[in-house]
Amino acid sequence: MGPSTGSPIDDIAYLARSEHRTPTLVALAARPRSRSELWEMTGVSSSTIRRTLREFEDRNWVRRNGYQYESTQLGSFIALAMAELIERVEIERKVRDVWQWLPGEETGVTLEMCSDAVVTVAGADNPYAPVNRFLTLIRETERFRFVGSDLALLEPCRDEFCQRVIDGMQTEVIDPPGVVRYIRSTYPELFSETLASGNLTIRLHDDLPSYGVGIFDHRIAVCGHDPDTQTIRVLLDTDSPEAREWAESKFSFFRRKTPTVPLETVTE
Repeated sequence: MGPSTGSPIDDIAYLARSEHRTPTLVALAARPRSRSELWEMTGVSSSTIRRTLREFEDRNWVRRNGYQYESTQLGSFIALAMAELIERVEIERKVRDVWQWLPGEETGVTLEMCSDAVVTVAGADNPYAPVNRFLTLIRETERFRFVGSDLALLEPCRDEFCQRVIDGMQTEVIDPPGVVRYIRSTYPELFSETLASGNLTIRLHDDLPSYGVGIFDHRIAVCGHDPDTQTIRVLLDTDSPEAREWAESKFSFFRRKTPTVPLETVTE
């Protein structure tokens, strides 16, 4: 069967069967390269690269120009599509096991926003991994805003979080009334000291999303929890401009609908 026969799936399968083929085609789409350069780049044998280039030539994906090979328009077309497919699969694999706890596309979130995200998942061997990641972000910011009902995220790190506020981190949170009542009754002294710092603004809303959105100086984070166990399952953080625009929009939407809680009301 010649390279032009069969189905499109056959060509996709051909590229996918060996991990070096798509990177080779993508590299040639970027600029001409010698066979030795491709051999060193891919780590396969020189005979394998020679055979791959011959197969690419049979498909009119590359052509030889002196001692170098370069991609044809056809090869660049395929290379771009394969690179995009690989990127999409990489994004999907990041969130495959946790997507049900993250905001759906009806909220405006797209999987493309997750392309460069750090996805931290709670596991049996490290159930507090998302909380620890959250703490890392808190330590690196001077301003923090949060909207949502994910009390489980702040509970394990309440002392350090409150100390950051007391030390000067400008913080504004939009919480359900029940969350504030719980913190006020469970940790009254810590709560009062944190509020007394003047660095914390609390707003209350009865109908917040099931996920949480945190806005830091340079990153935004989305946390998702399991409503059955009340444990944080995933924290996704990114510096994507699109994700920040979405997070700012979400926070502003709820902020407009919630008055600031008077200090005496919260601490009474």
